[in-house]
Amino acid sequence: MDKFSLYQKFPPVETADDDGLLAIGGELSVKRLIDAYNHGIFPWYDTSQPVLWWSPDPRMVLFPEKLKVSKSMKKLILNNAFEVTFNRDFKAVIENCANIWRQGQAGTWITEEIQKAYLELHRLGIAHSVEVWDGNNLVGGLYGIYLKDKKVFCGESMFATVSNASKYGFIKLVEKLRAEGVKLIDCQIYTAHLQSLGAEEISRKEFLGFLT
Repeated sequence: MDKFSLYQKFPPVETADDDGLLAIGGELSVKRLIDAYNHGIFPWYDTSQPVLWWSPDPRMVLFPEKLKVSKSMKKLILNNAFEVTFNRDFKAVIENCANIWRQGQAGTWITEEIQKAYLELHRLGIAHSVEVWDGNNLVGGLYGIYLKDKKVFCGESMFATVSNASKYGFIKLVEKLRAEGVKLIDCQIYTAHLQSLGAEEISRKEFLGFLT
């Protein structure tokens, strides 16, 4: 892995360590973030660390046509259990993602610095949010980076305050992205939850092929 200055380019992703850590430090600017996502790199760190940049191998992804929807979720969708909106309240979504309690996680990687940077990406039309509503209450959501020219959506984080809300929003997002011709949803790293929705691991080389 490399430590690098404010204006140095990212090192080749093949130089990442076995965990996928590629580089340490540098600025968390809009320019650098856009460059990172376009090269299969994302930031992930906590308040006790410098900015850490990652490009894991293998990569967890979801091909939209492989989305798995359980019978219980199909029933919720058929009954219009929630209302789903897109980009209505990005700020509330990222704040909820930062503040939600997660099992086995002491703090959050969605620092104030991260929130500020992604709010600016949202203002520029690059970061997108999904909101899930129960009446007037925001009960779930997620956000990510939409590389429209490459037909790739990079998921970042989701939250739910009621059961199935985030999964409901994710399914609606995948359906929307599929209709827009998106080829791939980047889920970054493996989780059993993502696998249950149809996500799978592919090599970093194969993943980068979708970004060229």
